[in-house]
Amino acid sequence: MSGAILVVEDEPIAQRLIAVNLERAGHQVLRAASVPEARSAMRDVLPAMIVLDWILPDTTGVNFVRQLRTDERTRDIPIIMLSGRSEEGDKVTGLEAGADDYITKPFSPRELVARVKAVMRRQSPLNSDEVVEIAGLRLDPAAHRITAGGTRIDLGATEFRLLHFFMTHPDRVYTRAQLLDKVWGDHVFVEERTLDVHIRRLRQALQPSGHKDLIETERGIGYCFRSSLN
Repeated sequence: MSGAILVVEDEPIAQRLIAVNLERAGHQVLRAASVPEARSAMRDVLPAMIVLDWILPDTTGVNFVRQLRTDERTRDIPIIMLSGRSEEGDKVTGLEAGADDYITKPFSPRELVARVKAVMRRQSPLNSDEVVEIAGLRLDPAAHRITAGGTRIDLGATEFRLLHFFMTHPDRVYTRAQLLDKVWGDHVFVEERTLDVHIRRLRQALQPSGHKDLIETERGIGYCFRSSLN
């Protein structure tokens, strides 16, 4: 993966403003005005991040995120979605499609740069590379591999970090704020609702193997990952 940020925005002035501010912050920037242009830019070298507008001339940003998340080559690229839609339902739609963060327009250049920095920081793996196994669920941090009964479980980068933290800290109740701090690191721009979306996505991935119930919701508090299935 290259160190460049790919900005996918069809509005020329907005594209230029985003690119210029990211470049001023020290980032290399690639630009695309459509999904075909974005795919062309990613053909040889993958970007370190994608900043993606919701409205594009040939499809929606949400559809493009879903496509990227189903492709093994691109599924782990961090994505920040930009949109003029500010309703909670729209944010949830973007996050559930696979975006790592959601920024509502209009936004300040400082906010954009800070969010890019925060999302990149989240991509750093947790410190331990030791294999951990709970109730037949096996996580290998070095190989970025999760299996259950010999069957591989595919997770996005954020869900992988979240599960890694849970499995190395079982039987403890964590508030949403604590989980954001432990897993996301700098969560100044991350809403607690975002965590709930990733928890839901993680549970869905663990359901076929029967491990979904290891994640318990502690009503009014947060979440707990149990060390055994009841």
